[in-house]
Amino acid sequence: MHRTPRPRLVRLAAACAGPVLALGLVVAPTTAQAVTYVALGDSYSSGLGTRSYLDDGTECRRSAQSYPALVAAARGWSLDLRACSGATIPDVRAAQLGALSTSTQKVTLSVGGNDAGFADVLTECALPAWASDCDAAIDQAQATISGTLPSALSSLYAQIGSRAPSADVVVVGYPRVFMGEDCNALTWFSPEEQTRLNATADRLNSLLAARASAAGFRFANPTSAFTGHAVCDDPEWLNGLSNPVEESYHPNVAGHRDGYAPLVGARVASTSVRITAATQEQAAEESDVLTDRARRHTAADRRIEPQEFQAPDLDSPQVQRAARRLGIDTSDRAEVDRFDRRFAAR
Repeated sequence: MHRTPRPRLVRLAAACAGPVLALGLVVAPTTAQAVTYVALGDSYSSGLGTRSYLDDGTECRRSAQSYPALVAAARGWSLDLRACSGATIPDVRAAQLGALSTSTQKVTLSVGGNDAGFADVLTECALPAWASDCDAAIDQAQATISGTLPSALSSLYAQIGSRAPSADVVVVGYPRVFMGEDCNALTWFSPEEQTRLNATADRLNSLLAARASAAGFRFANPTSAFTGHAVCDDPEWLNGLSNPVEESYHPNVAGHRDGYAPLVGARVASTSVRITAATQEQAAEESDVLTDRARRHTAADRRIEPQEFQAPDLDSPQVQRAARRLGIDTSDRAEVDRFDRRFAAR
């Protein structure tokens, strides 16, 4: 909780009560304004994956346990949580930049993953190798990162700098989701596919870092923080295949608390930020305030299309066509896995 600093004159009065009172001085305490913090971006900032969300009338999946809410609670800042699940660069421009002004002091932003189609890529690569074209999906994502994203990001960052010229702005990157093994029973990510998917996240982070630096912004790279905590690690800070499925491949409560919040907090506050149980409780107590602020933008937020991972469906027409072509019995899991290993090895 933010505490109003005690004015120097009041401290002197406490130390020298007699002389001050004799002079008849009356000292009125001042009220410090809370630092204004606006969190922009997509599901990695809104808090999708934490499993508890604000009832704001949207599908944005905003959470009081997201790293922006935790950082704000730790520092006593006034937060406007505008980040929304599914948001792309055009969505941030259209629905979120209105929260910025010349009085905005702190800004964080995560965006670019949806523009590169990460959810669709993960959906394709999670299928058995004989039923998918994971490499083509990754190639397309990497082409987008190299082709259209650089100018789109630069334009967005320029708008942020123009609307909030005095703000400290931190661009937030994406972690490597995988660690080389797939422990989920209903997905088929090969080690080679995981390596390429992680490399694609690295490529996007490199772009984000370069464009942020060019705009005069800081960059928070979560790669090192999440090493040892990917999907299937122990402990994992990123959900694997989950129920409900939209929670999949996003930071969980520990990911926001122990991964993102200390990292981003240190960048945007220029000092270390420690998240405790009391911090989490304080963030939860701010839920009503965050909800009220979010509800002012419900109409605009409802225009943002969720971009969610889809769990593999062996009964889908796509998979069944591939199975018939290869003579695979999809009701036989051992046979499905055997062909997956054979095709993945190619």
